[in-house]
Amino acid sequence: MRFIVSQIAGAIAASALLHLLFPTDRLLGITLPAGSALQSFGLEFLLTALLMLVILNVSLGAKEKGITAGIAIGGVIALEAMFAGPICGASMNPARSLAPALVAGHFTSLWIYLIAPVAGALLAVPLCICVRERGCCDTSALERAT
Repeated sequence: MRFIVSQIAGAIAASALLHLLFPTDRLLGITLPAGSALQSFGLEFLLTALLMLVILNVSLGAKEKGITAGIAIGGVIALEAMFAGPICGASMNPARSLAPALVAGHFTSLWIYLIAPVAGALLAVPLCICVRERGCCDTSALERAT
């Protein structure tokens, strides 16, 4: 719970700072879909599921620790932002979209960026269990990783 609160607090602080530095740009930092809401919802869902699947796969197990895990995760984020950013904003994180919306008071399409990433992350867990070896994703392995 502290992680969620910290992430939202940090995102609000960053959004407030942007608002103070650029007061004329009211929508700065807000995640908005370029296409339909359904397209953006589906894309955010898939982006987050893929990102979370990569995170789970590189963070569980002895051989995946270290700099290569960071490179894999950062690479996925960069590619997803580059290709999907113009279409849906590539938020992949509810705090990243919630904070700018709160600071600006602009809540159009926010539901997409609150629901789709959570649902995508929830899909990644059973997918991880399916693709990894038996016992890799049990609760003791998850506790060791955190």
